[in-house]
Amino acid sequence: MAAPTLQQPSFLLANLKADSTTKTLLQRCQELVKIIDEYPAKELHLIFPWLVESVFGSLDGIIAGWNLRLLHSRSHEYNVVMEFLSPSGPMMKLVYKLQAEEYKYEIPVNYLPGPVKACIQEGVLPDCPLFHNKQQFTLNLALNPFEFFMFYFAFCLITPKSYPQGHHGSSTDSAYFVLVDTYLKYFLPTEGSVPPSPFSDSRSTVTAPRSSSVSFAGYGFHSPSLLKHHIFHQPSVNADPAAQEIWRSETLLQMFVEIWLHHFSLEMYQKLQSPQVKEPFSPTEEHVLVVRLLVKHLHAFSNSLKPEQLPSSPSAHSHTHTSPLEEFKRVVVQRFVQQKLYLFLQHCFGHWPLDASFRAVLETWLSYIQPWRYTGEKTNPQPDQNRTVPEKWDSFVQENLLMYTKLFQVFLNRTVRTDLVNAKNALMVFRVAKVFAQPNLAEMIQKGEQLFLEPEHVLHHRQPRGYLTPSHGGSYLSSRQRGMTDMVFRVKSQVYALEGQDCQYKQMFGTELRGAVMKLIQIIAQARQTAKRIADHSSEVAANSSFLSWFGLGSSDVNNGFPGAEPEESGEYLKKTHEFLDRALENLCQIFKLNHGQLAQLMSNLGSSQDDGNCKQLPDCIQGENGLILTDLGRRQIINGLRRFEINYHGDPELQPIRSYENALLVRLFYRMSSLFNERFGGYMNDLCSRPDFLGRLGRHYLTDPDSTTRLKQRGVSLRPLASYKTILLLLLFYVFGALLSFSPVSSTLLILAAGFLHGLVMMLLGDKLKTH
Repeated sequence: MAAPTLQQPSFLLANLKADSTTKTLLQRCQELVKIIDEYPAKELHLIFPWLVESVFGSLDGIIAGWNLRLLHSRSHEYNVVMEFLSPSGPMMKLVYKLQAEEYKYEIPVNYLPGPVKACIQEGVLPDCPLFHNKQQFTLNLALNPFEFFMFYFAFCLITPKSYPQGHHGSSTDSAYFVLVDTYLKYFLPTEGSVPPSPFSDSRSTVTAPRSSSVSFAGYGFHSPSLLKHHIFHQPSVNADPAAQEIWRSETLLQMFVEIWLHHFSLEMYQKLQSPQVKEPFSPTEEHVLVVRLLVKHLHAFSNSLKPEQLPSSPSAHSHTHTSPLEEFKRVVVQRFVQQKLYLFLQHCFGHWPLDASFRAVLETWLSYIQPWRYTGEKTNPQPDQNRTVPEKWDSFVQENLLMYTKLFQVFLNRTVRTDLVNAKNALMVFRVAKVFAQPNLAEMIQKGEQLFLEPEHVLHHRQPRGYLTPSHGGSYLSSRQRGMTDMVFRVKSQVYALEGQDCQYKQMFGTELRGAVMKLIQIIAQARQTAKRIADHSSEVAANSSFLSWFGLGSSDVNNGFPGAEPEESGEYLKKTHEFLDRALENLCQIFKLNHGQLAQLMSNLGSSQDDGNCKQLPDCIQGENGLILTDLGRRQIINGLRRFEINYHGDPELQPIRSYENALLVRLFYRMSSLFNERFGGYMNDLCSRPDFLGRLGRHYLTDPDSTTRLKQRGVSLRPLASYKTILLLLLFYVFGALLSFSPVSSTLLILAAGFLHGLVMMLLGDKLKTH
């Protein structure tokens, strides 16, 4: 069908804007499909920026767009949106159609990540070539249609959103999350190659307009020689078609990494350590979950490299002819992700709240440091605890040494401030200990640390005795030394690039960290005992509760545990805590080769010192000008439930807040009745309680509140206990029982009063005997 020629582009845009407020999303998508098919690129060019903004929302968050982060599979609009935005759908067809005509679209520099924006404003080229030679004016960058689309799509994740009540932004079944996964699988395929764009032909080849003088090999901090030059720019239209198409994979990955991870340069992060500096960026749980999806897919993408193309030496691949996509797989993790992800995770470790939502950050870290989990092998796996890390990952561990050692130390410092009685926090400690306890991993980390600490001047004089045989010539020894030097250089350059030349490296298996691990073990042991004590207490409360507990009247403690306990920290839930911490202790002993005898002694000493009486002691404090001040030890004692402040009500017992097990109407009624009675007969009751004889003692027993903490004991009648649902039900049952025995209500009342009098008399006499003893 020929494209309509009567309607002007301005009218087309105006009509689309009008339809956006009157038509449903399904109707708008159907109309857009027709427009994209029928209209030429010249007219579509004018509606493209508005369309992208109407889909993903504006960069300032004012326009919500289609709310992809809130759109779930349960919605009837979900399938329509997914089909329209799929990699081979109408929207991407529009992108390719405009890409073939080399249109440009502007992005304000202010919305770029902090380090990139700072470089551009200072007139310095950013390390990411994606933003090279794109600056048209001082405040804008000119991007091609594919870059413009991916920029808005990636930026949609970090745009602040105000979620409606009942919604949350951490769901992995949202349209946005699924689209990210779809784009990654399409443009970074683990099998086959990237499908060609539908507008690539002999007349017009869809290529990313990059200057041939700008090589992408400078991206990151690795040597440019590690990557073939032709992967990263295609100046010739007659180049290999695979090389022509890989620019989309590069663009997508660079855009995701820059927008999601590149919010801190090394210099900016070091400045952020000052408490006076305002934090410029705070990732959300949803953001971290998407980053984890990216990490997992990049590992799978990199591990899909064909075995015959894996180099046996660092320079072996220069003599083989592999496709650009295979070359891309070889360096994608180290070159594109490592540095920015390290700073991103370090920021999250240091600034994330001390709650269970940290699990998303933790799993992102654990996914990155375990690339062997994403090899795609379908063999029958061993249990995680017995799965040995293959030797081929030795180089990955060495080149990512700080990802293992430094982040483990930061996690350790964070854990000692966490409530480990909570099963979710205990699970995180167990997860980390379980990962690092995998056989062969600790040895790989130690080897990497030894390479980093290797003095460079010693390398030239070292010759392993095992290779000094006549059958091995001097050339073999030279290659052996050269390989050793290359490994040392790689490890040192990686550490210095991530931490700076003046970094002070702390060994993971050094004396200082070993002491920190012992401190963590002590805290874990304390948390174990606290969890066990709370669980035992909950079991006792449950066992001793009467039949009335089925009606919610047996205990006023809704948690059946210690005061202040969360609902998830009571009963059976705490048994998981004990199990997680037990296994975490075993794994920590395995990682650091701790003596089980010393650990058992520590546990026994801790158990003997923490009896029930110790729980009633105050937390560790120091005396300040305005009263007691908690120390760090005291805070940990409160967090782990080891000690607590006793909280008592010091006011009039009659004016305490109405409890959930009391009837509010009866409490107020009985308070007025008792107040009137006490005002009228208060003098007589005071005289009675002041007598030293038997009647005086009996009056003090009934008319004085023994639990009152006021300076003068409250004297008078208190009817508040009658407002308790438990008391009401007991009286009702007693009257029903009396009726069955043919007792009148008056007789039952007299019996109740007589029983109450006798009970008080017995308790008074027993109390006097206890005092004399």
